[in-house]
Amino acid sequence: MKVAVVGTGAVGSATALSLVERGGTCREIVLLDRDTARADGVAADLRYAAPLSPTVDVRSGGYDDLADAALVVLTAGVNEKTGGATDRSDPKGRLRLLETNAQVFADIVPQVVAVAPQAVLMVVTDPPDPLADLTRCLAGHERVFSTGTLIDSLRFRVQLADRLRVRPRDVQALVVGEHGTSEVLLWSSASVGGILVTDLLAHDGRSPADIRGEVEGDIRYANIAIIEGTGASQYGIGAVSARLVEAVLRDERAVLPVAAYSAAHQVTLSLSSVLGAGGVQQSHEPAMTSEEHAALDKSVRVLREAAERALAIGAA
Repeated sequence: MKVAVVGTGAVGSATALSLVERGGTCREIVLLDRDTARADGVAADLRYAAPLSPTVDVRSGGYDDLADAALVVLTAGVNEKTGGATDRSDPKGRLRLLETNAQVFADIVPQVVAVAPQAVLMVVTDPPDPLADLTRCLAGHERVFSTGTLIDSLRFRVQLADRLRVRPRDVQALVVGEHGTSEVLLWSSASVGGILVTDLLAHDGRSPADIRGEVEGDIRYANIAIIEGTGASQYGIGAVSARLVEAVLRDERAVLPVAAYSAAHQVTLSLSSVLGAGGVQQSHEPAMTSEEHAALDKSVRVLREAAERALAIGAA
């Protein structure tokens, strides 16, 4: 199968590398960028690594080369550092990039759909959820989803595992809502081996409220901490993107916190989603406390306002 990555900046390049390293996910990877020399360079670099993995062809190209692509990964646009979204005190967070990146998507999505009308479209560019709403509108079909809060949920698991001194893979923890500052960490259901995390933290010798505040800060602003050290948050989201491509192409029906349009909430947001052929096949709202429900309602309002702005830009 053919997969295309539109945008070969830090995230697009990391996604392409992860696709090559996972091996067997796809047979062909096409890289596109408005900077064709960059796309050519990234493709050439990856081609020299490809022989270490199961057979995969990596090449650069134009929109015409997207014909017959099964899935298109959209990573084009400005990142947090370039777009000025690295202030921890700014409640907008990634949403500060919306206007600029909505204009980028208004240009590229129609070109993608014109040559690959059957492709599933996965939005990675920040802010991914309102951009997925815009992509869905521009594409005219439902085979659209964003990476949502999967990366946030992984960060939640890692942070909890560090404090509990266990393996992150043994921690069950979800983040829902926006991939952004209004995201909702579901503490009430976070567990390790069937034991609630809140019960385990109560025996840590520190105030659970203090630990909770510390963990939430580390997760909500993890991207900023990474950017301050490296200039771009790329490897984690690149690995996440490749994993999601795999789930779609293999029709895994994997249950993951990714974002798709919810008719109930009338906006794209992350819930417990069943991901397989065609994208998100079902979405379910996990069990929440009244406090978590209220936080999710707030996140929905934030996302609806952002989606309205994105759609207005796309219609202009």
